[in-house]
Amino acid sequence: MKNKNNKYFEVNKETWNKKVSIHSKSEFYDIEGFKKGKTSLNTYELDEVGDVQGKTLLHLQCHFGQDTLSWSRLGAKCTGIDLSDEGIELAKKLNLEMGLDATFIESNLYDVPKNVSGEFDIVFTSYGVIGWLPDLKSWGEIIASKLKKGGIFYLVEFHPVVWMLDFLETPPKLAYPYLNIDVIYEEYKGTYTNNDADIISKEYGWNHGLGEVVTALTMAGLEIEFLHEFDQSPYNVFPEMEATDNGMFLLKKEQRLFPLVYSIRAVKK
Repeated sequence: MKNKNNKYFEVNKETWNKKVSIHSKSEFYDIEGFKKGKTSLNTYELDEVGDVQGKTLLHLQCHFGQDTLSWSRLGAKCTGIDLSDEGIELAKKLNLEMGLDATFIESNLYDVPKNVSGEFDIVFTSYGVIGWLPDLKSWGEIIASKLKKGGIFYLVEFHPVVWMLDFLETPPKLAYPYLNIDVIYEEYKGTYTNNDADIISKEYGWNHGLGEVVTALTMAGLEIEFLHEFDQSPYNVFPEMEATDNGMFLLKKEQRLFPLVYSIRAVKK
């Protein structure tokens, strides 16, 4: 897997390394508020994962570890992985500064079996993760291999219909396939936290429909407990979104034709 897609992973790693310094200073991630006790977790995952006190948790594709550390604050024994060495370095610094006991490991997701030992009560991953993965069959198998019997996997992610749109166009244009047909390359100025940031984001990604996600998990031996779809996003990451009274965001009324977010909880029987 890694050999075949190595050039894509290398470009993505370079881009994410550049993003760390921008994201860490952004209002979006609000590191100072986070250090003072603000959680980075949202209502969906807090409600649907449940009590993590005393449980071991593996966080896949953790960026610079805020969600990992938020779960740690709630009593989980956490391990976070990410392909960005800059992200992992910052995560380790935050962990030390905040006096928490999370473990952070630099690793491509597909190298988790050789880089992360043991099994976990919970495997967690969230928001903008699936699209960096060319092969979900291996993804599902890795998740299953890292779960204890009775352990749960939880994913909350932007809906695959969202990724069919090119948000670099105004208004957003239907541009990409729903199914995983081929790698998609995008190059643009800025990043989702700062549109005017002095960075050229170069990214290779893959679109995956809900059927592919569910099948990858069930074929790996996991049992789906639920698949939920939501029309509200906890993040204001799409153009001209409207804030709701509960702190979520909606597309403009005339664009409100599809879900923005979905979640899956599965168990290893």
